[in-house]
Parts: sequence; structure tokens; C-alpha cells
Amino acid sequence: MPVTMQHYNETQLKVGVGKIKRSQGACLLAQILDVDWAELSKEIGLWIHVAIINKEHHDKPENNEITTGRRLPPECNVELHTDYGGDAVRWGLTHLKESAFECCMACLNQAKNARPNDKKCNIWVYCPSENGCYSPDIYQHINQECWLKYAEKAKSTFKDQYSESFRNAHPNAPVVVPWMSGVVSV
Repeated sequence: MPVTMQHYNETQLKVGVGKIKRSQGACLLAQILDVDWAELSKEIGLWIHVAIINKEHHDKPENNEITTGRRLPPECNVELHTDYGGDAVRWGLTHLKESAFECCMACLNQAKNARPNDKKCNIWVYCPSENGCYSPDIYQHINQECWLKYAEKAKSTFKDQYSESFRNAHPNAPVVVPWMSGVVSV
């Protein structure tokens, strides 16, 4: 028999005033543990994820051909499954590029053409995944986003896989970091 909030309150009341014996307490505990937690949570206005949805993306193309477009030159310093932090020099949500090559070239060109007091791009971050890329912010990041960033000391925020503790705190995070990035010299 599923236990409702009323049963739970009655049990708490009995336990609280000490009117039950140890064997009765064990029975009441068994009843409490048999609660329909989804219904009880709904009844008290509590919402908790029932399942954690960590998925590993499987969109890696065959033949080790990771990205479309031209081969990335050495100066792009490409790092797969890596996301770098930094100040946005060019906002990626509205800056789509056909390939990682084009994203890296955009970073190099921005740095070359920046005005004297402007921050120069030294980090590019690209979303190669057709399903979009996860990031712990409020935005839905789509395929071909190209973020141009600046950091005095470039440091990756996520590399290879998101940690288990991170995925537990962010249930929609995939296992593998979908972004690809590079740090360039300017």
C-alpha cells in the first residue's frame, strides 16, 4: 500500500510522542520507506530529477576525420574535447563558422586587426557537434558556434570528460566534452 502524506504525518506524530514500541517503529519505518516518492514530492511541492541524464555523444565521424573543412594548421594548436575560459572577444552565439579551421582563422585575423587597446583573440573555441555543445550556462549552444576569447594565461575549464561530480551537479552534461579549442600566439 503506497503511503501518502497523511500516513507519513500520522507516523511522524506517533513516533514524535513516543507512543510506539520498537517493533511498531520498525513497521512504521518500513511503511515510510515504501512511500511513492514521486507522488509525495508532488504533494509537498518538491521537484527533484528522477533520473540523471548523462549521455556520451557518439557523433565522431569515421576514419578519424574529426572535423569538416580544411586541415587545421599547427599555429591553431587544436585540442579536441577541450573548452577554454576567457573574456569573449567575439560572442559565439551569433558567430557561426563552417569549420574549426575558419574559427581559428577568425581568431588569428581578429588578433591581427585589433585596435591598440582592444583585447586580442588568443583562444578559439568551436562546437563541431551536430547536436550542439553543452556548457553550464543558460544558452543552448549549437553546431558551428565559434567563440573568440582572450585570457592573459590560457587555462582549459574542461578537458576530455566532465567529472562525475560535475555531471551529478549538472544532470544534462554529457560524459565527453564536445568542444574543440586552441590557444594561439599573437
